[in-house]
Amino acid sequence: MSIWSKWLKAHMASEGTGKTYGNSPAAKQQNSGPARVQPVLRDNWNFLQQKIGSNFDVIFRRFFLDTKSAEEAMVVYIDNLVDQAALYNNVLAPLMYDSRRSREKTSGSGLEELLLNTMLSAASVTAEQSMDQLVAAILSGGVILLVDGVSNAFIIDISLYDQRSISEPEAEVLVRGPREGFTESLPANLVMIRRRLKSPDLIFETMKIGRISATQVCLAYIQGVAPADLLDEVKERLGRIDIDGILESGYLEEFIEDHPFSPFPQILHTERPDRTAACLLEGRVAIITDGTPLVLIVPVEISVFMTSPEDYYERYIIGTVIRWLRYAAFTLSIVLPSLFIAITSFHQEMIPIRLLISISSFRQGVPFTTLTEAFLMEATFEVLREAGTRLPRSVGSAVSIVGALVIGQAAVQAGLVSPLMVIVVAATGIASFTFPAYNLALTLRLLRFPLMLLAGALGLFGIMFGIIMINIHVARLSSFGLPYLNSLSPGPSTNLKDVLLRAPWWAMNERPLGISRNRRRQSRSFKPLTPNSTSGKEADQQ
Repeated sequence: MSIWSKWLKAHMASEGTGKTYGNSPAAKQQNSGPARVQPVLRDNWNFLQQKIGSNFDVIFRRFFLDTKSAEEAMVVYIDNLVDQAALYNNVLAPLMYDSRRSREKTSGSGLEELLLNTMLSAASVTAEQSMDQLVAAILSGGVILLVDGVSNAFIIDISLYDQRSISEPEAEVLVRGPREGFTESLPANLVMIRRRLKSPDLIFETMKIGRISATQVCLAYIQGVAPADLLDEVKERLGRIDIDGILESGYLEEFIEDHPFSPFPQILHTERPDRTAACLLEGRVAIITDGTPLVLIVPVEISVFMTSPEDYYERYIIGTVIRWLRYAAFTLSIVLPSLFIAITSFHQEMIPIRLLISISSFRQGVPFTTLTEAFLMEATFEVLREAGTRLPRSVGSAVSIVGALVIGQAAVQAGLVSPLMVIVVAATGIASFTFPAYNLALTLRLLRFPLMLLAGALGLFGIMFGIIMINIHVARLSSFGLPYLNSLSPGPSTNLKDVLLRAPWWAMNERPLGISRNRRRQSRSFKPLTPNSTSGKEADQQ
């Protein structure tokens, strides 16, 4: 290969590199339109050298198909992106050693048909004429076969997928449920979804986004369940993205959401294949991005962010109680600090006398107002939580816990804050940890501060004003046309079976309202019967 490269460079230098390439048929086609594969191997070589030949990891391997006719061929690939064993066993060995025997057995056929149907033993081989498609295939990990005298090239898919092992999701931990989560490999993620939904109606459509990165993005949906207008809207929003690179699904989320200036998340992201499959069964669409384990789900309501997959794996009574606890924590997380500020600063008459005396005694010597005190403690808690998240796992939890204990105790002993304020801030932080969706918890952490300012300025009237404004804002939100409060809106009680309550599976006969037009998901009358009621029913039938 090195002798051939030196000869080619010397030959091009003697004739003039620019003139040789510029006068070649491939170059003429490039000037007039999209370049196509030429029957002359040297023209295709020149084009690929100009495009990607300057990369040291691009391999140009030249060989001969037949020692008698001396037909030249060449494979082009990127080192470390191709399975070397498969390249030798399925491409080079059949072409270099077995080509003569294959041609003798199938005489009378064209060389192109022989290569495609007889010589190449790889599982995926496609013929291609566009040079741009060949370059894209090489950069994606494919092997390109060029043969002198053949006007088609062959794309051979023997890519080597190096990926981390499938592990338990860290952001969505469950006590009962599957233990596997998505990885950064798109093919592996598709396999995990396909293993859960073994249906021919499960459709995967891929597209490439990013002028430079050419990131592969896959749409997953169930045909006949996902609405056609929703699919068209998702494709239209993704298709109009024009950016140099997509490195994570968060890039796509900001491009396709309905209300980019809202702090509330309008797209669910999950790293659990089971939750993705459940959303597909409801008629939603999954957007899977290569290179990230987080899958985007659209459309969603606010109630989706308050549910966990474990709600459906435990018995419905337990799931309902846990969901009530989660909604109570939602309320505490957003209003508890502001409520404490408003009552202690403006509405002391609402506090029992003994508790008021206790609060007053604790606040003796504190130089700050309740609002300033709450802001200092909340800001300190957020800094400790962020530090614990960014530090290595071996020390992150220890630093956050020890830091909270030491700083809180030292602040109380120094008289900077009252012990009751430490309790309020700690309870608020613990309540925010109960949310299954991390992005919703971030939103509540952000909204907590303006509510505290309103409480410090207007008391309970400020809190009510802030809550009303938040509700008005949330009522105006939508996710791909689906109202954000769709599950809480007046109408049929079907949606309410899976919002504040977790109805038993035999009672949830229909899909959520407003998402899928094919709402029937199971037959009726699946309620379990006791043996006595079963025997009585059979007797009545007889």
